[in-house]
Amino acid sequence: MISIGQLNAVIMVGLVGMMVVVIGAIVFMESSQRRLTINYAKRMVGRRQFAGAQTHLPLKINTSGVIPPIFASSIIMFPATLANFVNPESVPWIVYVTDLLRPGSAVYELIYVGAIFFFCYFYTAIIFNPTDVAENLKKHGGYIPGIRPGRPTADYIDRVLSRLTFTGATYLSVVCIIPDVLISQMNVPFYFGGTGLLIVVGVGMDTMAQVESHLVMRHYEGFVKKGTLRSRR
Repeated sequence: MISIGQLNAVIMVGLVGMMVVVIGAIVFMESSQRRLTINYAKRMVGRRQFAGAQTHLPLKINTSGVIPPIFASSIIMFPATLANFVNPESVPWIVYVTDLLRPGSAVYELIYVGAIFFFCYFYTAIIFNPTDVAENLKKHGGYIPGIRPGRPTADYIDRVLSRLTFTGATYLSVVCIIPDVLISQMNVPFYFGGTGLLIVVGVGMDTMAQVESHLVMRHYEGFVKKGTLRSRR
């Protein structure tokens, strides 16, 4: 691309640097989480007394993963799909709507970002219920320091989760509109970003985590076998 004059060396170096930054930001955001401190009070089970403990409740910034961009892009592509089965001369408004929803246009980007925000909140509300979490904590004697158990705990978790979801939706929107901006505004002759990049980075992180856990398990099993105590004679 540099040799044929489409991109000069300075722009190409800038694009490579931007790619590194974007991939690093995706790795950081996908692995980031907000940890809510959970304390457990002392309790009696039968005649045994269990001491209090402290743990945490992890809340991911991007709880919904790549589901919102996929659903958002599918909905926006629906009018264009209908236009392929309709005669443009008989239904001219479909052609007009299809032109408005062309990738790179302002209307397309606004609807795309709005749909991503909607599905982020919708999917997070489906898979995570703060009320159930608060009730389980109360049942097992757990509480968040400074927050009363029960309904106040559920409201606090819901507020924190809403802020995290807003941050996650903003991050997904930026990553997903990067390729449209690069192609339509900067005339970059290749596609970088979007749902594909999110999926590739996410799968790579999951693969690395599974390989690491497998290596740790093998090391642990070898340590147990080597450290087996000999029976006394």
